[in-house]
Amino acid sequence: MLLKAAINGRRSLRDHPGIPINPRQQAHHAMLAVAAGARGHPRPSTQYEWPGEPPVRRCRRCALGAIRAACPGTPIGVSTGAWIVPEIGARLTLISEWDILPDFAAVNFHEVGAVQVALLLLEKGIALEAGIWNAEAARLFRQSGLSDRCLRILIEPAEEPGNARDRLDEIESCLQEIRCPRLLHGFEASTWEFIALASRRGYDTRVGFEDTVALPQGCRAKDNGELVAEAWRIARSAVTIRSPAPQF
Repeated sequence: MLLKAAINGRRSLRDHPGIPINPRQQAHHAMLAVAAGARGHPRPSTQYEWPGEPPVRRCRRCALGAIRAACPGTPIGVSTGAWIVPEIGARLTLISEWDILPDFAAVNFHEVGAVQVALLLLEKGIALEAGIWNAEAARLFRQSGLSDRCLRILIEPAEEPGNARDRLDEIESCLQEIRCPRLLHGFEASTWEFIALASRRGYDTRVGFEDTVALPQGCRAKDNGELVAEAWRIARSAVTIRSPAPQF
Protein backbone atom coordinates (compact mmCIF):
# COMPACT_ATOMS: atom_id res chain seq x y z
CA MET A 1 0.00 0.00 0.00
CA LEU A 2 1.29 3.42 -1.03
CA LEU A 3 0.46 6.37 1.20
CA LYS A 4 0.92 9.63 -0.67
CA ALA A 5 1.42 12.82 1.31
CA ALA A 6 -0.16 15.88 -0.32
CA ILE A 7 1.54 18.48 1.80
CA ASN A 8 -0.14 21.77 0.85
CA GLY A 9 -2.47 21.93 -2.17
CA ARG A 10 -4.53 25.12 -2.32
CA ARG A 11 -4.25 25.80 1.40
CA SER A 12 -3.03 29.07 2.84
CA LEU A 13 -2.00 30.25 6.27
CA ARG A 14 -5.64 31.12 6.89
CA ASP A 15 -6.35 27.37 6.96
CA HIS A 16 -3.45 26.46 9.25
CA PRO A 17 -0.43 28.48 10.46
CA GLY A 18 1.85 25.57 9.59
CA ILE A 19 0.99 25.21 5.90
CA PRO A 20 4.32 24.82 4.06
CA ILE A 21 4.61 27.64 1.53
CA ASN A 22 8.25 28.28 0.62
CA PRO A 23 10.72 25.63 -0.60
CA ARG A 24 12.39 25.21 2.80
CA GLN A 25 9.05 24.64 4.53
CA GLN A 26 7.88 22.24 1.84
CA ALA A 27 11.08 20.22 2.13
CA HIS A 28 10.72 20.03 5.90
CA HIS A 29 7.12 18.82 5.74
CA ALA A 30 7.97 16.31 3.02
CA MET A 31 10.71 14.95 5.24
CA LEU A 32 8.30 14.67 8.19
CA ALA A 33 5.80 12.82 6.00
CA VAL A 34 8.40 10.37 4.71
CA ALA A 35 9.67 9.70 8.23
CA ALA A 36 6.14 9.05 9.52
CA GLY A 37 5.43 6.53 6.79
CA ALA A 38 8.71 4.66 6.79
CA ARG A 39 8.07 2.28 9.70
CA GLY A 40 8.19 -0.97 7.80
CA HIS A 41 5.94 0.36 5.06
CA PRO A 42 6.53 1.90 1.63
CA ARG A 43 7.65 5.48 1.91
CA PRO A 44 5.02 8.01 0.86
CA SER A 45 5.49 10.04 -2.25
CA THR A 46 4.99 13.76 -1.84
CA GLN A 47 2.93 16.20 -3.85
CA TYR A 48 3.23 19.97 -3.97
CA GLU A 49 1.57 22.56 -6.15
CA TRP A 50 3.51 24.35 -8.86
CA PRO A 51 2.68 28.05 -8.64
CA GLY A 52 1.65 30.01 -11.72
CA GLU A 53 4.61 30.74 -13.95
CA PRO A 54 6.64 32.54 -15.19
CA PRO A 55 6.57 35.15 -12.35
CA VAL A 56 7.44 32.53 -9.72
CA ARG A 57 9.05 29.85 -11.89
CA ARG A 58 12.12 29.94 -9.66
CA CYS A 59 9.98 29.08 -6.63
CA ARG A 60 8.71 25.88 -8.27
CA ARG A 61 12.19 24.85 -9.31
CA CYS A 62 13.62 25.57 -5.87
CA ALA A 63 10.81 23.64 -4.17
CA LEU A 64 11.41 20.58 -6.31
CA GLY A 65 15.15 20.72 -5.65
CA ALA A 66 14.69 21.27 -1.91
CA ILE A 67 12.29 18.34 -1.53
CA ARG A 68 14.54 16.02 -3.51
CA ALA A 69 17.49 16.96 -1.33
CA ALA A 70 15.50 16.37 1.86
CA CYS A 71 13.87 13.12 0.69
CA PRO A 72 16.28 11.31 -1.65
CA GLY A 73 14.67 8.45 -3.51
CA THR A 74 11.10 9.56 -2.78
CA PRO A 75 8.96 10.18 -5.90
CA ILE A 76 7.75 13.77 -6.05
CA GLY A 77 4.68 14.90 -7.93
CA VAL A 78 2.66 17.97 -8.78
CA SER A 79 -0.89 18.81 -9.74
CA THR A 80 -1.75 20.34 -13.10
CA GLY A 81 -5.17 21.47 -11.89
CA ALA A 82 -6.91 24.30 -13.68
CA TRP A 83 -7.03 26.34 -10.46
CA ILE A 84 -3.26 26.86 -10.79
CA VAL A 85 -3.24 28.20 -14.37
CA PRO A 86 -6.88 28.34 -15.60
CA GLU A 87 -6.35 28.93 -19.33
CA ILE A 88 -5.47 25.63 -21.03
CA GLY A 89 -3.21 27.14 -23.69
CA ALA A 90 -1.13 28.95 -21.09
CA ARG A 91 -0.95 25.81 -18.95
CA LEU A 92 0.28 23.68 -21.86
CA THR A 93 2.90 26.28 -22.74
CA LEU A 94 4.22 26.44 -19.19
CA ILE A 95 4.37 22.66 -18.81
CA SER A 96 6.20 22.40 -22.14
CA GLU A 97 8.84 24.77 -20.74
CA TRP A 98 9.48 22.77 -17.56
CA ASP A 99 13.16 21.87 -17.44
CA ILE A 100 13.40 20.47 -13.89
CA LEU A 101 10.80 17.72 -13.94
CA PRO A 102 8.69 16.09 -11.24
CA ASP A 103 8.51 12.30 -11.17
CA PHE A 104 4.75 12.32 -11.73
CA ALA A 105 1.90 14.75 -12.26
CA ALA A 106 -1.85 14.52 -11.75
CA VAL A 107 -4.32 15.50 -14.47
CA ASN A 108 -7.99 16.11 -13.64
CA PHE A 109 -9.94 14.43 -16.43
CA HIS A 110 -13.06 16.55 -15.91
CA GLU A 111 -11.10 19.66 -16.92
CA VAL A 112 -10.87 21.08 -20.43
CA GLY A 113 -7.75 19.88 -22.24
CA ALA A 114 -7.05 16.98 -19.88
CA VAL A 115 -5.96 14.57 -22.62
CA GLN A 116 -3.67 17.21 -24.14
CA VAL A 117 -2.03 17.81 -20.75
CA ALA A 118 -1.66 14.07 -20.14
CA LEU A 119 -0.03 13.47 -23.52
CA LEU A 120 2.35 16.38 -23.01
CA LEU A 121 3.43 15.02 -19.63
CA LEU A 122 4.08 11.58 -21.10
CA GLU A 123 6.03 13.15 -23.96
CA LYS A 124 8.27 14.86 -21.41
CA GLY A 125 8.82 11.58 -19.54
CA ILE A 126 6.65 12.51 -16.54
CA ALA A 127 4.51 9.70 -15.14
CA LEU A 128 0.76 10.28 -15.34
CA GLU A 129 -1.80 10.19 -12.54
CA ALA A 130 -5.40 10.36 -13.74
CA GLY A 131 -7.56 12.39 -11.37
CA ILE A 132 -11.15 11.12 -11.49
CA TRP A 133 -13.70 13.26 -9.62
CA ASN A 134 -16.91 11.90 -11.15
CA ALA A 135 -18.40 9.38 -13.56
CA GLU A 136 -18.04 11.68 -16.56
CA ALA A 137 -14.31 12.04 -15.88
CA ALA A 138 -14.08 8.25 -15.59
CA ARG A 139 -15.71 7.84 -18.99
CA LEU A 140 -13.40 10.41 -20.57
CA PHE A 141 -10.38 8.64 -19.12
CA ARG A 142 -11.63 5.26 -20.37
CA GLN A 143 -12.18 6.69 -23.86
CA SER A 144 -8.75 8.35 -23.92
CA GLY A 145 -6.94 5.02 -24.24
CA LEU A 146 -4.32 6.17 -21.73
CA SER A 147 -4.94 3.57 -19.03
CA ASP A 148 -2.00 1.43 -20.20
CA ARG A 149 0.31 4.46 -19.86
CA CYS A 150 -1.00 5.63 -16.48
CA LEU A 151 0.97 5.35 -13.23
CA ARG A 152 -2.20 5.28 -11.12
CA ILE A 153 -5.79 6.44 -11.04
CA LEU A 154 -6.66 8.96 -8.34
CA ILE A 155 -10.26 8.33 -7.34
CA GLU A 156 -11.38 11.60 -5.72
CA PRO A 157 -15.17 11.49 -5.23
CA ALA A 158 -15.18 13.91 -2.29
CA GLU A 159 -13.74 16.82 -4.29
CA GLU A 160 -17.25 17.85 -5.43
CA PRO A 161 -20.41 18.55 -3.39
CA GLY A 162 -22.88 15.73 -2.90
CA ASN A 163 -22.77 12.12 -1.75
CA ALA A 164 -19.16 10.97 -2.15
CA ARG A 165 -19.96 7.29 -1.56
CA ASP A 166 -22.56 7.27 -4.33
CA ARG A 167 -20.13 9.05 -6.62
CA LEU A 168 -17.45 6.49 -5.78
CA ASP A 169 -19.79 3.67 -6.84
CA GLU A 170 -20.47 5.45 -10.14
CA ILE A 171 -16.76 5.98 -10.79
CA GLU A 172 -15.84 2.38 -10.04
CA SER A 173 -18.64 1.15 -12.29
CA CYS A 174 -17.12 3.14 -15.17
CA LEU A 175 -13.60 1.91 -14.43
CA GLN A 176 -14.34 -1.75 -13.72
CA GLU A 177 -12.66 -3.00 -16.91
CA ILE A 178 -9.52 -0.88 -16.46
CA ARG A 179 -6.52 -2.56 -14.85
CA CYS A 180 -4.45 0.20 -13.31
CA PRO A 181 -3.32 0.88 -9.71
CA ARG A 182 -5.92 2.92 -7.83
CA LEU A 183 -5.56 5.51 -5.10
CA LEU A 184 -8.67 6.53 -3.18
CA HIS A 185 -8.79 9.55 -0.89
CA GLY A 186 -11.31 11.85 0.72
CA PHE A 187 -11.42 15.53 1.54
CA GLU A 188 -12.12 17.40 4.78
CA ALA A 189 -14.74 15.44 6.75
CA SER A 190 -14.44 12.31 4.57
CA THR A 191 -10.64 12.10 4.73
CA TRP A 192 -10.33 9.45 7.42
CA GLU A 193 -13.35 7.41 6.31
CA PHE A 194 -11.88 7.08 2.82
CA ILE A 195 -8.42 6.14 4.09
CA ALA A 196 -9.99 3.21 5.94
CA LEU A 197 -12.10 2.31 2.90
CA ALA A 198 -9.06 2.41 0.60
CA SER A 199 -7.21 0.06 2.91
CA ARG A 200 -10.09 -2.41 3.00
CA ARG A 201 -10.35 -2.38 -0.79
CA GLY A 202 -6.62 -2.85 -1.31
CA TYR A 203 -6.14 0.59 -2.84
CA ASP A 204 -3.40 3.13 -2.23
CA THR A 205 -4.44 6.28 -0.39
CA ARG A 206 -3.45 9.85 0.45
CA VAL A 207 -3.39 12.31 3.31
CA GLY A 208 -1.85 15.69 4.06
CA PHE A 209 -2.75 19.32 4.55
CA GLU A 210 -4.22 19.43 1.03
CA ASP A 211 -7.01 17.11 2.20
CA THR A 212 -7.44 18.02 5.87
CA VAL A 213 -5.82 20.01 8.65
CA ALA A 214 -7.64 18.06 11.36
CA LEU A 215 -7.11 14.70 13.04
CA PRO A 216 -10.08 12.29 13.37
CA GLN A 217 -10.78 13.59 16.88
CA GLY A 218 -11.37 17.05 15.42
CA CYS A 219 -8.26 18.72 16.83
CA ARG A 220 -5.83 20.44 14.50
CA ALA A 221 -2.82 18.39 13.33
CA LYS A 222 0.53 19.98 14.06
CA ASP A 223 2.07 19.01 10.72
CA ASN A 224 1.93 16.63 7.76
CA GLY A 225 3.93 14.03 9.66
CA GLU A 226 1.22 13.72 12.28
CA LEU A 227 -1.42 13.26 9.58
CA VAL A 228 0.62 10.52 7.90
CA ALA A 229 1.18 8.68 11.17
CA GLU A 230 -2.56 8.77 11.89
CA ALA A 231 -3.36 7.57 8.38
CA TRP A 232 -1.13 4.52 8.84
CA ARG A 233 -2.82 3.77 12.17
CA ILE A 234 -6.25 3.88 10.56
CA ALA A 235 -5.13 1.85 7.54
CA ARG A 236 -3.65 -0.87 9.74
CA SER A 237 -6.75 -0.97 11.91
CA ALA A 238 -9.06 -1.24 8.89
CA VAL A 239 -7.15 -4.17 7.43
CA THR A 240 -6.90 -5.89 10.82
CA ILE A 241 -10.69 -5.80 11.10
CA ARG A 242 -10.96 -7.40 7.67
CA SER A 243 -8.30 -10.05 8.13
CA PRO A 244 -6.39 -11.51 11.11
CA ALA A 245 -3.21 -11.65 9.03
CA PRO A 246 -2.89 -8.33 7.18
CA GLN A 247 -0.18 -7.95 4.58
CA PHE A 248 1.45 -4.60 3.82
